[in-house]
Amino acid sequence: MFEGMEESGSEGMFEAIQILSTEGRFLSDVDFFCISDNYWLGASKPCLTYGLRGLAYFSCSVQCCEQDLHSGVLGGTVHEAMTDLVHLMASLIDSSGKILVPGIMDDVAEVTPDEDALYETIDFDCESYKKENKVASVSNKLMRENKKDLLMARWRYPTLSLHGIEGAFSGTGAKTVIPAKATGKFSLRLVPDQDPKRIEQCVTDHLNKVFSSLGSPNKMKVTLLHGAKAWLSDPKHPNFEAAARATERVYGLLPDYTREGGSIPITTAFEEATQMNVCLLPVGACDDMAHSQNEKYNKKNLINGVKVLGLYLHELGELKGPKPSKCRCVELTAEELMEPGAFMRGFKCKCYM
Repeated sequence: MFEGMEESGSEGMFEAIQILSTEGRFLSDVDFFCISDNYWLGASKPCLTYGLRGLAYFSCSVQCCEQDLHSGVLGGTVHEAMTDLVHLMASLIDSSGKILVPGIMDDVAEVTPDEDALYETIDFDCESYKKENKVASVSNKLMRENKKDLLMARWRYPTLSLHGIEGAFSGTGAKTVIPAKATGKFSLRLVPDQDPKRIEQCVTDHLNKVFSSLGSPNKMKVTLLHGAKAWLSDPKHPNFEAAARATERVYGLLPDYTREGGSIPITTAFEEATQMNVCLLPVGACDDMAHSQNEKYNKKNLINGVKVLGLYLHELGELKGPKPSKCRCVELTAEELMEPGAFMRGFKCKCYM
């Protein structure tokens, strides 16, 4: 499937996936999904991605009048929308990256020993990370200075980022305007167990409380523009094992297993609609500068990416056992497994590929 509207919300795509997953339709007999829409952790070592953060993207608007005003003529006589909005935006997060909205961290799971161990072997260097992301020549400082803490902050904890203000003067020069309406844009990256609807309630309650404390007569509105839940898979699934074998044959080494800080909502949509496994198999390098100036794609990554994806399909074809999309066998419960003969009953599935 090819889809080119992710950056504008993928309108209609999720409804199409639901329809195409019904019995007899295009996706109903698909056994494995593979998406190549993210990047390696570094510039030279390939990886497979088994987790993505979700997203809750908000706008917060404050209006003080019907049209823009002149600050020399009316400054000091009206309650300015921009002043209120700056207070609201500043109340969301502090300069150390701590989210100030109550309730956001309530559903974040604790780090397990198994998860903690996965970070030990990942090939990652904080100094290279600063250079690759053009930080070294400016501040030369990250919010976390060791590999494990930095990757956890990037992958498995929620974050809040302020993106911009619509309606404000942002051009060159020195225009002395009082905006009639200013709209701040910000988003939270969510982790497993966080629900965008609950996050919406937490953010709305917080901003309403802060706005009330300002004593402003202006009008304020908070809107959740779009939300998506986080995604977490099993890196030991046969789909990932096939991708790992293909990667090893091309690059001569096993890939790292990573999570990603970004969001790819279609991943969860495929998995929920079909109940089949999704593997993220990135082919781009970390320094491709996605969504930024001078975005690029290495020829070497393109050529090797074609090889990996071809071998991945070959490795899937070599898999034996129950055909996932056709198997409707009910897994035995812990109690049923204790009954005599249960062990053999668990191997009676005939839905083989």
